[in-house]
Formats: sequence, structure tokens, C-alpha cells
Amino acid sequence: MTNLLLRLFLNAAALFLTTLLVPGLHLERLSTAIWAALVWGLVNTLIRPLLSFFTIPLQLLTLGIFTLIINAFMLLLTAKLVPGFSINSFASAFLGALVLSLISIILNKVTE
Repeated sequence: MTNLLLRLFLNAAALFLTTLLVPGLHLERLSTAIWAALVWGLVNTLIRPLLSFFTIPLQLLTLGIFTLIINAFMLLLTAKLVPGFSINSFASAFLGALVLSLISIILNKVTE
């Protein structure tokens, strides 16, 4: 249980840092980052595998780069579902998904 809460707070911190670094991503307050991290986790657990499965040919054709587009769509979906979290454009979502992934990797490696 504590591992799950730690991952939630690490994802919230990563999301908060991402909104500071990427123009076009906005969080109203820190508590919104926690809700967005929870929704982000649920969206990535429930919807992302389906999208990944149906886009296997595109992923193979682009050597996996299409996964970044899927991540951007997941971030846009999270912003639609969480009040107080907004994204101005797909370009902001794309860059935000890339930065969020990098920050999450770093934070998870630091806390291992």
C-alpha cells in the first residue's frame, strides 16, 4: 500500500514539474496534481493497452515513436477528466508527455 502511495506522489510531483517546464500545461493547485496523477495512472492502466494493441502496425512502422503520440493522447484525456488541469494544444501535450516520461523515470530511479 505504501508503495502505491509513493508512486502516486512521485507521479504527482512529476506532473507538477512538467507543468512548470512545458508551456501550455496548467494546474490550478498542487492538489489537482494528485488527482491528475491518479487519473493518469488509471488511464494508462485501462485505456493505453487497448490503444497500443490497435496501433501495433503504426508502432512497428515508426519504430515505437508512435507510442509518444499515444502518451500525448493519454495526457489530453487526463486533462479532460480532471478539473483544474488543462492543456492548450496537442503540441503541448506531446512535449508534456515526453517530459513527464523522462521526469517519472528519473524520480523512480532515485527512489529505488
